[in-house]
Amino acid sequence: MIVFRLRTSKKTMEIFEELQKKTNLKPFALSKLAIALSLKSDVESLKFDTDSNGLDLNKQTITGKYDIMYKCLIEQHCGRHLREGEYFPKYIKAHIDRGAIILHNEFRYAKDLISYLAGMEGEAI
Repeated sequence: MIVFRLRTSKKTMEIFEELQKKTNLKPFALSKLAIALSLKSDVESLKFDTDSNGLDLNKQTITGKYDIMYKCLIEQHCGRHLREGEYFPKYIKAHIDRGAIILHNEFRYAKDLISYLAGMEGEAI
């Protein structure tokens, strides 16, 4: 069975709601930023046991026409091929949940998230 939806953790939902109020960025945009920031972190700290009591997100709005690129980046990050059922929702959810925490911390530190992220253009996200 192919899954096209996932539910974030409750903490991710709360972070996205707070960031949406402050930045006007929607959850689908915040999800992309969260994945990018998570991919900068080590693979060992990726957690797959978070709750699923948060936002209901659709695969198309998260990865869209770049789904193959996201899958390749995540496979490169974990160092192995992923079956479709592993990649989505398991790995995408884990990266969104971890990345949301990183994004929230960066926002609290930088205060102006958009300017901060724009300043990262020279770094590999």
